[in-house]
Amino acid sequence: MPLSMYQASVPVFTRMFANLSAILTKAEAHAKAKKIEPAVFINARLAPDMYPLSRQIQIASDSAKGCAARLAGVEVPSFPDTETTFAELQARIKKTVDFIKTCQPKQIDGTEEKPIHLKMGDWEAKFKGQDYLLNFVLPNFYFHITTAYAILRHNGVEIGKGDFMGK
Repeated sequence: MPLSMYQASVPVFTRMFANLSAILTKAEAHAKAKKIEPAVFINARLAPDMYPLSRQIQIASDSAKGCAARLAGVEVPSFPDTETTFAELQARIKKTVDFIKTCQPKQIDGTEEKPIHLKMGDWEAKFKGQDYLLNFVLPNFYFHITTAYAILRHNGVEIGKGDFMGK
């Protein structure tokens, strides 16, 4: 049986958000144990011109919910990008997962050829559903999840590949 558009999206997002949530839990515990102000991690970045941890998570959230909504043919929910604590980032992840789980296989499967049009400021792109998912959303999603992991690891949180992949 071929891999479906649903199988290649919602379960992938859901699993990686579970892993990210577990990593954030470890980061929060690390901050508490080492008496590090949590904002240090929330605002940490790998380079001065990169987004901080909070924005990495917001973009991963936006990627997943936007993809599920566009493929399912429903409105993309808008979440304000105001998270400044571990609890708020965890709530953002939960809200994202709760939304993408409302998108059912019957809404997403068969969208390989569905036209997807994105416009962000001056940037504009047109895709077919499968190219949108496989060549735009998934690489972007994994980039931001990986960067969130790398920010925390770089700042001393004791996490490894098993945490990223999910044990």
